[in-house]
Amino acid sequence: MSTRSCLILALLAVLTVPLCAKDKKKQSLPDYVLNARTVVVVIEPEAGEPIDNPTANATARDNVEKALMDWGRLHPVLEGQQADLVIAVRKGSGMRPTISGGPIDQRGGVAQPGDGSIRIGGQVGQPPPLSQPGSAPQSGPHISKEVGSADDSFAVYRGGVEYPLDAPSIWRYTAKDSLRPPKIAAVEEFRKAIDEAEKQQQSSKKP
Repeated sequence: MSTRSCLILALLAVLTVPLCAKDKKKQSLPDYVLNARTVVVVIEPEAGEPIDNPTANATARDNVEKALMDWGRLHPVLEGQQADLVIAVRKGSGMRPTISGGPIDQRGGVAQPGDGSIRIGGQVGQPPPLSQPGSAPQSGPHISKEVGSADDSFAVYRGGVEYPLDAPSIWRYTAKDSLRPPKIAAVEEFRKAIDEAEKQQQSSKKP
């Protein structure tokens, strides 16, 4: 074999290594999401409540918590308690008058039945802020003309850190009525994302 042919073969061998590495699919979710076992579900701080349905976001939060309980992988805790993940939800509003601020979304306690279990808890005191002071919307109840997406929003953030909602979301799903029961589509899609990430994790461990 000529010297030129040997050089060409050597070059091809060098180029093949990075190409194979690029073909390896990157894990879609970090390990701390796959290892998470507790979650706190909150309403997006800037979300307003439609005047014609003032409990829309609070109901969506409760429905997501119940779907997570039925799933069984993540255990919902109350706001202010330490959690591995934070999920922020928001019902689609479109363009209509909303009520923002005030105690409408604050909860004093919870009693949610699930598959063979019931979740009971109470909120004591004011939970720590999820965003830095000054980044939260205007406090106190007020009426505004909210201009937002008509799609429901479900965003996952890393827990156990200060001001988790100020960081970019780890995973997000937006779709029309994706927080509407009986099947909470956003939770189902999150389950699929975790299943896929676990498959990728197992694949990467194979020799």
